[in-house]
Amino acid sequence: MAERHRKPEEPERCKVSGCKEDGERSVAAKKYQGALPGVSLNGEVTRRFLICKKHYRDFRKATKEERELDRLGW
Repeated sequence: MAERHRKPEEPERCKVSGCKEDGERSVAAKKYQGALPGVSLNGEVTRRFLICKKHYRDFRKATKEERELDRLGW
């Protein structure tokens, strides 16, 4: 049987530079950098990366209008 994915024993940190919080949410790198272009990131950034609750909230606020427009297209 295939092994299930498990959370790492030591949580990963938020990839936003200067932040030392644990990463809680995973976001697409292109969307995050497009929504918040002035934010610099730590380390190598892959397609998706973890950010903390505070930075996820900032990302949601920055993309609020775009998400509302996407929902209206249904």
